[in-house]
Formats: sequence, structure tokens, C-alpha cells
Amino acid sequence: MLKAMKHTYMGRIGMMLLALSAALPAVADTQFRIRRTNRDDIPLGRGQCDIRLQVDGEAEVSVRRDTVFIRTISGRDAYDDGSECNAPLPDRDVGQIGFEVRDSRNEIRMLAEPSRRNDFAAIVRIRDSSGGQGRYHFRLSWQQTGSDYRNDGRGGGFDGGGRGYDRPGGFGGPGFAWNNVINFRGRGRGVATLNNFEDRLSDVDVNIDRGGRIVVVFRAERGRTHAFNGQVTGREGGRLRADVASDDRRLRGPMFISVDDRQNVNSINLEATDGRDRLHLAWDRR
Repeated sequence: MLKAMKHTYMGRIGMMLLALSAALPAVADTQFRIRRTNRDDIPLGRGQCDIRLQVDGEAEVSVRRDTVFIRTISGRDAYDDGSECNAPLPDRDVGQIGFEVRDSRNEIRMLAEPSRRNDFAAIVRIRDSSGGQGRYHFRLSWQQTGSDYRNDGRGGGFDGGGRGYDRPGGFGGPGFAWNNVINFRGRGRGVATLNNFEDRLSDVDVNIDRGGRIVVVFRAERGRTHAFNGQVTGREGGRLRADVASDDRRLRGPMFISVDDRQNVNSINLEATDGRDRLHLAWDRR
């Protein structure tokens, strides 16, 4: 008798649990790595991630470095629909992150910008109430600096090795054999002269990735910076040559950089023009 009552009791509990689970919304977790974009119209010095998803119901989307994490709150699991980035989302403070909704049929909004509190993840909530899968596309953008090309040792780069995107082949062409992102720094003084207007420069930060891409950032007066982006085209001893463009991509020209074996910058010279305006930059270590 007692045994029969026990079976009946357990059966009722099982039915209650089954009914409760049917009433609760389905919760699932999905993640995927973002592929590298093939677009060539993104301005140099700008980081950009286009996240494209198919969503049915409600989902919370977190973008961290080169990975998207999706928590399905209701409906079927959301999935990737062609997401792409030109660089991993930085895992450090970079100022304001741009958020732009490019395509949606219902509600989409950013819940939190990347910060130390959320391990530098951009968190977006999507609520699709129209039934069936709906396409959602949002864009994250930020200003890149040389620090975006450093290897922080944590992994998470687009090549799986924490180095960000690499181009095929050797570093900057034949003769280069460095395997990781290299950072050079210099404390000194310089002047950037655009036509007849001068701007005094102080410290400089030079970062070069395995593909030979270079980012040079000078600190100027009143907290401003001058950034140049381009490609290393040659090396002779401690002298590097790079073809660079100003941050607005208007002025272009060859930059010559002298460095030492302790990763200090000794001097930098640049002559850049757009055919009308001319920039002369000279910087020396002090």
C-alpha cells in the first residue's frame, strides 16, 4: 500500500514538473566567431563590426572581442546571418562605442556599452514579436589606436591567436620574420606643419601587426592626437619605411621611422600631401 502511494506521489510530481517546464520559456545559449570582412570602404583607423542575425522571439546578444554570445529568452534559437568585423572589439576603454541599427522589424536597443564591469562586451536586446524569423542588423564602431594591434596574451583575435587579423605572407614583405604584434614607443618632441599652421607633438606610439599594417599615434597639445595608418613597405636595419595616410585618409605619403633594439622610437619624418595641401612632420626622441 505504502509503495503504491509512493509511486502515485512521484507520478504526480513528474506530471507537475512536466507541465511547469512546458509553461516556461525556452532558454538556450548560442555563440559563434565573427568572420573577417572583405570590405575595403571602411576608413583607416576605424573599427567596425556588423552583426547580422535571424531572431524569432526575444534574445540578448553580447559581442565580446571576435565572438557573439546569444541568450535566447523566448522563441527559437537566433543564428548568425553574415556577421563580419574588420577588427576585434577592443577589451579596453576606447571611449564611446557607436551603435547603429541597420535593419530590424521590431525592437532592438543597446543595454550596455563595453566596460570593465561586463568584461568589455556590447550587450544588445532584441524583441521580435511578428512571428517567424526576422532579420536584424546592428553596427558597432569605434576609433582605433595603436593599442588595438597589441597582443595582450589572452587570445580572442580573429586568427585564434590573440593577434587580430593577419595578412598572408611574411611581415611587411621579404626579410621580415617577426611573429607577433610589435609596439615601439618614444618620448620626445616634434612639429607637424600643415601648410603654414604648426602643431607641436610630444610622445608617440607605433604599432605594427604581422601583416605589416602600421598605426602611428602622436600626442599633441590640449589632449589632441594625430594618427596615421598604413603599411610597412621596407626595412633597413633600424630604419622602417611605411606608406601612410592621415586619419581622415586625405593626406598620404612615405613615413620614415628610426627604432632601436629596445623598441624605442628615435625619430620619425613624414611628407604627405593630397595634391593641394602639404604636411611636413619631424619628430625626435629626447
